[in-house]
Amino acid sequence: MDEQHDLVIIGGGPGGYVAAIRAAQLGLQVALVEREHLGGVCLNWGCIPTKALLRNAEVVALLGESKTFGFSLTGFQADYSAAVERSRKVADRLVKGVAALMRKNDIRVFEGYGQIAAPGSVRVALSDGGEARLRAARAIIVASGARARALPGLAFDGERVIAARHALELRQPPASAIVVGGGPIGMEFAHVWQTYGAEVTVVEMLPRLLPLEDEEVSAEVERAFKRRKVRALTAARVEGVEAAADGVRVRVRREGGDEETLEAQTALVAIGVQPNSEDLGLEEAGVSLERGWVTVDERMRTSAPGIYAIGDVTGKLPLAHVASAQGMVAAEEIAGADPQPLDYDAIPRCTYCQPQVASLGLTEAQARRQGHDVRVGRFPFLPNGKALALGDNTGFVKLVADGSDGRLLGAHLVGPEATELLPELALARNAGLSVEEIARSVHAHPTLGEALAEAAHAVFGRAIHL
Repeated sequence: MDEQHDLVIIGGGPGGYVAAIRAAQLGLQVALVEREHLGGVCLNWGCIPTKALLRNAEVVALLGESKTFGFSLTGFQADYSAAVERSRKVADRLVKGVAALMRKNDIRVFEGYGQIAAPGSVRVALSDGGEARLRAARAIIVASGARARALPGLAFDGERVIAARHALELRQPPASAIVVGGGPIGMEFAHVWQTYGAEVTVVEMLPRLLPLEDEEVSAEVERAFKRRKVRALTAARVEGVEAAADGVRVRVRREGGDEETLEAQTALVAIGVQPNSEDLGLEEAGVSLERGWVTVDERMRTSAPGIYAIGDVTGKLPLAHVASAQGMVAAEEIAGADPQPLDYDAIPRCTYCQPQVASLGLTEAQARRQGHDVRVGRFPFLPNGKALALGDNTGFVKLVADGSDGRLLGAHLVGPEATELLPELALARNAGLSVEEIARSVHAHPTLGEALAEAAHAVFGRAIHL
């Protein structure tokens, strides 16, 4: 089978399928190759099913506060397997929606494994047998994603030592778990499993949980997890893991301390990802790689003419919305639509544990290191009327501004629905608005969003309710 298209995309995750739709909207004939499921890891085994599980955990935790809300429960049981089943249905529904979008936009989808065979040519080993050769008149986009990184010398066995994908396949939560990695994935599973009764220990090599977040945010999350009896070992290096029939043993050495052996039913390793760049014909096609990551410029072009790369395989930011944004940039560049390059400092970052964490831009420490005249505005959710009504008023909003012109340099939120509050600040950051302009914008009462305005006022020492 030999077919000609304007654009061929390898990978149908949130980068690949979005690039396909945008290219089709711009008049290109598009073919997309996906070896497993449309939607990639995000829709099938990442962002979406985990958020469904997190919602279940939220409901379970809320029911645990029944006395606060004036009702009582007898015989309540939380069925984790039902929560997992719901998460699969949510994911499946979205995947079917992506397939419908492919048909709507006349995008030709090939199920199989794609490789760059020659300039402008992709060879596909079809899943149902046989081979197809797709010719790209204009360009090829590599959107092959990434996979969980294992501890050195220790492979995932899917039972005792698992990655996030394995965790989403569990029909029952582990009775006890060691989570290696205190980043977003590790903290989200620690939250879910603890809510369902697991004894959880989080091991993080760096000095604090969520180490890429602002230090005050990390401290707030650590306090919240400590109240829930989740043990956190920070500045701790994993020296070895032993899997046995009855569980796992993880040897950990804290900075300046003795070695300790932790025991649990399961160890979840969430220490980052590695690129899916092997066996794609990239180097043979002249594409430059750096430790396996595909090097791209601001318009997603690789070192090889006519070949672009987007998403996790580029190593920029391993987030679904980054992949989608890169996909649109690449499609618009290929179609000659002169795209706006991405500002990675303005891209939102979210962690959906409880309390939720949301951020963008520079932390306070980063802003000071860069020499900015830093002004900080903080406002807690404690006096916020909506937060009090929700029964969830922990956390705060922290805005980092440049004192010379009031530009928003960074935003750091921890607390109720923090991830839903971030878009206003992302828009302000992208539009170059000052914190004074955020403060002057009237926010409805009572809303959680009032905390954003209060934090903006606080930059100038003028918060009303503090």
